[in-house]
Amino acid sequence: MTLSVVPNKWLASRRLNPLFAGAAALALLAGCSGGGFEEDTSNGTTEDNEQTEGDSPSSALTSSDDPITVLIGSSGDAETTAVEDAVAQWAETSGVEASVQVAADLNQELSQGFAGGKPADVFYLSSELLPGFAENGSVQAYGDLLENRDDFFTPLVENFTFDEEFYCAPKDFSTLALIINDQAWQDAGLAEEDYPSTWEELEDVSEQLAQEYDTGLAFGAEYQRVGVFLAQAGGGLIRDGEVIANSPGSVEGLEFVKTNIESGNFAFAADIGSGWGGEALGTETAPMVIEGNWVTGAMTNDYPDIDYTVIELPAGPDGQGTLQFTNCWGMAADSPNQQAAVELIEFLTSPEQQMEFSDAFGPMPSVESAKDEWKEANPELSAFMDGAEYVQLIPAINGIQDVISDFNTQLESLADSDPQTIVDSVQENLEAIND
Repeated sequence: MTLSVVPNKWLASRRLNPLFAGAAALALLAGCSGGGFEEDTSNGTTEDNEQTEGDSPSSALTSSDDPITVLIGSSGDAETTAVEDAVAQWAETSGVEASVQVAADLNQELSQGFAGGKPADVFYLSSELLPGFAENGSVQAYGDLLENRDDFFTPLVENFTFDEEFYCAPKDFSTLALIINDQAWQDAGLAEEDYPSTWEELEDVSEQLAQEYDTGLAFGAEYQRVGVFLAQAGGGLIRDGEVIANSPGSVEGLEFVKTNIESGNFAFAADIGSGWGGEALGTETAPMVIEGNWVTGAMTNDYPDIDYTVIELPAGPDGQGTLQFTNCWGMAADSPNQQAAVELIEFLTSPEQQMEFSDAFGPMPSVESAKDEWKEANPELSAFMDGAEYVQLIPAINGIQDVISDFNTQLESLADSDPQTIVDSVQENLEAIND
């Protein structure tokens, strides 16, 4: 997701009581698949499928004449049409029948497909759901078989590596940046040289802008936005396998947010009547927001009269920091035609096709070979790509979805809460799953 599918809420908020109940339910659904085939595959065959023979790694993949189904969660007509056109082009060239299905609830439909033993062959898969599906064998690890494996940005490969296996090809990615309403900036007497590059400068301009608006800066009440401040102070969730949720940097980052909310410089989008940062910017409720590059589509479609500028997020005490959001092209372990599925995924992740997707609905390419071309085509959005140099990842561990959902619930009342208490609870929850 990218996360453009639900830009204002990457994860649904849910209290973690008892801990990880949601993850257990998801595992139960997905676990029904078993992830393997009904018969012993040691002879290279299954009841319904033929597998390729030989010594190459690809011999582990199934191969048949079955058509390929692709399940996606779409941000709208532009994304749906772009994916349908790309899959149709590949199908015509390859001679393999392929079709696209748009999910109303992607995670639910994935789980139902695995539980029913008839999953889509290829599908959007987020990094936080990968561990659960990988552990119960629902998804196939094929990343190291890709011809373009070494072209993917290293952090993206890490995002989809679980138990030291590179599972699936990152389809695109997004980072967070600071988006500024140009007219509001000018009306406050500010110029380009006043763009903030440090926390202190961000606080100063937010205070100035808040004199005319409900707040100076707005963002979602969720780790997926607030987490940038933790990263900029040297904190986060997990670093090099160690849980750092209640580290001094995490506390400092959360304290900075709380202090500025209390002073009126910052506000959560919901607290000023907006569903997410893009809406706050578009309705001119907030002159600055923290959002990802999916905001460009919303501004073009819903608020075309608002001129805005995208800059990198200001650096904190520990330097620059942002968060990375991505989906991969997952592949079902029970797919009867995995060889063709890999070939389709290689086509969908080629530099040329990813640039077409970017032009159609805004995501950034996941391959380094398209980086310069993307920046040349989108100079006004280069801050998003530059953020790839210092991103923090959402940890790919089973149960992370529920931990972050609980964190988000606590963040909603940050103004009336103790940051240390919040991150201590996150630390405890993370330690319980980080084995």
